[in-house]
Amino acid sequence: MIEIIGGLPDNVVAFTATGRVTSADCDTVLLPAVARARKRHDKLRLYYELDCRFPGAAWEDLDIAPLQLQPWERVALVTDVSWVRHTVKALRFLIPAEIRVYPTAQADEGRDWVAEGMRKRRSAPPRTAEPHTAEPSLATA
Repeated sequence: MIEIIGGLPDNVVAFTATGRVTSADCDTVLLPAVARARKRHDKLRLYYELDCRFPGAAWEDLDIAPLQLQPWERVALVTDVSWVRHTVKALRFLIPAEIRVYPTAQADEGRDWVAEGMRKRRSAPPRTAEPHTAEPSLATA
C-alpha cells in the first residue's frame, strides 16, 4: 500500500510504502501526486519511507519509469530494509539528484533535509538592509 505524506512543501512528493505494494497503488496514488507537483514546479524532490520488501508484488508489475524520468532535485529514502539501503547507496551515482538514505529512526532528519531551503523561502519575511554602525566600547580597564 502507498500513502501520501502531507506537511512538506508542495514541490516534495512524499509517500510511505507498507505491506503489499501493487501497480494499482502506483497508478492511483503515487503517479497522480507526481503529476500534480510537476504542474507547479520544474524541479521536484522525493521523500519516501519504505517499510516492506514488496511482499506479493512482482517487480515487473510495478511501472516506476515515470518516477525515473522526473527531474528530481533531491531524493530522501527512509528504510531499515538493508538490501534496499545498500543498493541505493551503491547505485546513487546513476541518479541525477542528491540522494540520501536514512534509517527509520532518523525519518525526521530525512524530512528536514528534503525540505531544506524550501520552508525557509516560503515563510521568511523579506529582509531589508540596515546600515551597521559600530558602538564605542564601554569596557573600562
